[in-house]
Amino acid sequence: MAKLNGGVGRRKILKGAGVMAGAALGSTVGAPMIWAQNNKNIVLRQFGTGVSNLNEVAEKCKADTGLTIQMTALDSDACVQRAVTQPNSYDIADIEYWMIKKIWPSKVLQPFDTKKLTYYDKIVPLFKTGKLKPDSVIAQGTAPHTVGFVEKQDATTFAKGETQWFTMVPTIYNADTLGIRPDLVGREISSWKDILDPKFKGKTSILNIPSIGIMDAAMICESAGIVKYGDKGNMTKAEIDKTIEFLIKTKKDGQFRAFWKTFDESVNLMTSGEVIIQSMWSPAVAAVRSKGVACKYQPLKEGYRSWGDGLAIAAHLKGPQLDAAYEYINWYLSGWTGAFLNRQGYYSAVLDTAKKFMSEDEWGFWMEGKPAKGDIMSPQGKVMEKAGTVRDGGSFDARMGAVACWNAVMDEDRYMVQKWNSFIAA
Repeated sequence: MAKLNGGVGRRKILKGAGVMAGAALGSTVGAPMIWAQNNKNIVLRQFGTGVSNLNEVAEKCKADTGLTIQMTALDSDACVQRAVTQPNSYDIADIEYWMIKKIWPSKVLQPFDTKKLTYYDKIVPLFKTGKLKPDSVIAQGTAPHTVGFVEKQDATTFAKGETQWFTMVPTIYNADTLGIRPDLVGREISSWKDILDPKFKGKTSILNIPSIGIMDAAMICESAGIVKYGDKGNMTKAEIDKTIEFLIKTKKDGQFRAFWKTFDESVNLMTSGEVIIQSMWSPAVAAVRSKGVACKYQPLKEGYRSWGDGLAIAAHLKGPQLDAAYEYINWYLSGWTGAFLNRQGYYSAVLDTAKKFMSEDEWGFWMEGKPAKGDIMSPQGKVMEKAGTVRDGGSFDARMGAVACWNAVMDEDRYMVQKWNSFIAA
């Protein structure tokens, strides 16, 4: 998820972004907002995964607000470790929702006062209620709303519903599925269990990040009738055992070609044809296509596995630094960054503001499931999709409305990770 047409690698360290950017990147529509320019001496240190720790965002923030955002990109497990063990080394934590479940009890973060968040009321309801629409079914796993609020500023446990105190501000999310090489699979793919087809022996892959990989494995096992879970996002030890036993057997049978950890690895496996069906991230599919190689993000009848990222603030922030953090986050949700993320195949947390920075055709393609009227460009100005193309999976409502589970931290997380590692080592 971390490198697309000149973006950054998931595990690469990003340089401190203090460069003044004169103009918005990509096809920016709408007038720029006016922000305070008295921030030239304020630096905010941010770490997170390469998904959203993007130099272009830091540069645009500097141009608009005067704030310097120094970004460091780490892998998922390193993010959790740094958040908990080095709390004075950062000001902003750009983390996934399953991570907050591990990090929050250590008291290294402080909640946001929603009254100070300019666009709080416009944030997609998934992050407040767990439902895209009032009649939506809440997905399994660590749904963001279950770890999104606390009752008071110093609370170490999560609130059951919406409060004034927000653990993190959502920024970027998506609905994930299997990526396929339609020119090589040779048949229709409609289910997660299709990755187990003996025809694909030695040509499949799943990702090797335990808290995410186990959810893909659960989607596969449940669709194949191997395991019936009470809750895929909070498995019992017995369910974990059955899942891992099946994975080890499948691995020993030679079904899997590889287990990837980074965006670049997944792109290279697919581009080379070493793998023809695998766990994948939407912008990785786009990256493969940008190389002139057929690749499709396949909607599946059992639904999607979803994930969400957000910005959290360190407990030590106060005074002008804390004010600057609020300004940065309010700027982040004001539209330019949302449009930048949407153009990579992700979704932004505040859709109304992002829409103002996208053309009608861009919005129709990325958000409404309409055929592109013209070529669809990446934020860096490269052709991502040709005119006439429809986004895989269709509209925002169709994709995010079909989420079956979120990336999760289970009650038996430590046990699950041990068992997952035994599968990788087998």
